[in-house]
Amino acid sequence: MRIVSLLPAATDVVAELGLAGHLVGRTHECDWPAEVASVPVVTSTAVDQDALSSREINATVHRGSSLYGLDADLLHDLKPDVVLTQDLCDVCAISYRRVTDVVRVMDVGPTVLSLEPSTLDDVLGCLATVGDVLGVDSTDKIAALRHRIAEVERLTRDRPRPRVAAIEWLDPAWPAGHWVPEQIAAAGGTPLLAEKGEHTGPITWQAVDDARPDVVLLMPCGFPVARTLRELPDRRLPETWVLDGPSYFNRPGPRVVRGIEVLAHVLHGVGPAPAEDEAIKLAAWT
Repeated sequence: MRIVSLLPAATDVVAELGLAGHLVGRTHECDWPAEVASVPVVTSTAVDQDALSSREINATVHRGSSLYGLDADLLHDLKPDVVLTQDLCDVCAISYRRVTDVVRVMDVGPTVLSLEPSTLDDVLGCLATVGDVLGVDSTDKIAALRHRIAEVERLTRDRPRPRVAAIEWLDPAWPAGHWVPEQIAAAGGTPLLAEKGEHTGPITWQAVDDARPDVVLLMPCGFPVARTLRELPDRRLPETWVLDGPSYFNRPGPRVVRGIEVLAHVLHGVGPAPAEDEAIKLAAWT
């Protein structure tokens, strides 16, 4: 089985299913597990997240230009049996339509599977969907992930539930929707500013203040902790944590369960303390 993943979350799913060794192509953003670093890269982007500010990146995204390039010749040469892509967000990855346009002209077209989860159940369901296509039984994997979620819920069930504002972009402020409210709820918090499965839009920082959060979580899309620390909001906030957005919150893959475990420690101090590259509390904000 030759697999090309055009979505970092799909790469996570393939790895969770034990099939990382079958990957023959990936995106430039696929960075987990470490062994995928040797897999050929079939996408590119003109957006330099290290050189541009959040506002500059936002302006580029909404300018209407193509964010991602797809190396059609390389994709053809790799001769994949399955291509995993998405149609949920054009900002997150190559779109399903773009991929199908490229695949249509290939001599022998691979199976193209589009993953479009918007809730926590959808995210876990992607393991079953991908597993079915790749011929792998995902039942035990999904059960293990659900057990971990249930254990966090058990540990936090009788604790006070802090009001939590999760922010997935900094300038403008953008609340984290889709599965993130469920992650917060499972970890013993009360999510603000977004509902389960909601595709959100930009808001003002005053709206964040007006929601009266007890805890603010900064988890910008695509930003690891160190990148977020370079561009913090220029305002005083309640207890604030910077989290590894791409690893545990932005991408709809199995590692969102680790995100729930991280949040359980952030909100209630239960479970092992996360590493500094997973979550860090801003002491100056408390």
